[in-house]
Formats: sequence, structure tokens, C-alpha cells
Amino acid sequence: MEELQKDLEEVKELLKKASRKRIHDVLLAEKNKLEKEIKNQPPPKLKAEISEEERQPPMGYTVKINNYAWDQSDKFVKIYITLSGVQHLSAENVQVHFTERSFDLLVKNLNGKNYSMTFNNLLKPISVENSSRKIKTDMVLILCRKKEEEKWECLTQVEKETKEKEKASYDTSDPSEGLMNLLKKMYAEGDDEMKRTINKAWVESREKQAKEDMPLDI
Repeated sequence: MEELQKDLEEVKELLKKASRKRIHDVLLAEKNKLEKEIKNQPPPKLKAEISEEERQPPMGYTVKINNYAWDQSDKFVKIYITLSGVQHLSAENVQVHFTERSFDLLVKNLNGKNYSMTFNNLLKPISVENSSRKIKTDMVLILCRKKEEEKWECLTQVEKETKEKEKASYDTSDPSEGLMNLLKKMYAEGDDEMKRTINKAWVESREKQAKEDMPLDI
């Protein structure tokens, strides 16, 4: 396109200087030909748009977000998600979908990757129309508007049930039974060193109990 334009300008200059009719007619025909070629070229704007599209980085794979922090006020449950550089994205690339008991976040094309987070079975109902998200420096803030202004002890129903099961496993009327359940949990979740320590304490405890139960010689 640029070269054709240069050729056309040069032909126009030669036309001004041509004094012989034959030369003038040849140059005029060439001028008309160049103008027709230029007219049939794609418009510069379209070409620029294609170039811009080609410069867009390819969409990468989706990373599941597992790390977050949360707190609450009387009206909102607030979830903080750290994502470096998220403030540079357009608002359309940070999407949150709310339902009464869930939300899912999708951050598109951040440093060549997508990021997603889903929370199902929220502890209590939220107001969909009054919930929102804010984009801050290196952070996305999810604001879930509580339907009832009451304190949440955790974010989801699953978390609540897990805490209740853990509490029940060692919260018994018999203190020794509660301690035993706690030791079993520590053993199941501990590393090799923790397991050796618990095993040693268990053996020593059994040996001590055996000695105390042994009858005295008369």
C-alpha cells in the first residue's frame, strides 16, 4: 500500500513535467491504474485491527486459586484473592457470578493464564444483586452481601460440618477418651517423627499402667 502510494506521487510529478502528448497519455494511464489498485487495497484501519489481534497473547491454561483470606462486617463477607498485576486488566476480564449460596470468579488472560475460584454451599444465603467485586492493586476483593446481618463462623457449610466432626471426636464426657481421640488424629496426620513419639509415649504409658496393676508381694 505504501509503495503504491509512492509510485502514484512520482507519476503525478512526471505528469506535470510531461510536454509530449504520447508521454502524457502513457503517464495518465499509469496514474489511473495505480489509483485503481490503491482503491482495491484493504482499508488501513482493518489492517491495523488485524495486526492488533495478532499481537494479542494466546490464552493459556486455567489455574485454580486455592489461597485466599477472608473477614466480615455486619453486612458483608469479604474474600481477598492476591493476583499480581490484576489491576492492569480490563474490567471485562475479571468476572464474578453470584448465586444465593455460591460464587465463582474467573480472571482471563492474566500474564498468559486464566485463574478461577469457585465457592459452593456458602454457609448462609447472600443477596445476589447487592454482591460485587472490586479490583485493587495485585488483588481482587469479593464482597458477598449477607441476607441476614449475623456472624459467620466459616465460609461454607462443608467447613462447618468438618469443624463439628473434629470437635465431636475429642469433646467427650470422658477426658481420657477425648485425649485418646486427639492422639489418634495427631498420629494419622503426623509425620514419621510424630508417629515415633506417639508410639514411644503409648508404650511407656502401657508399661507404667502394668506396673501399677501388678499385686504387691505379702
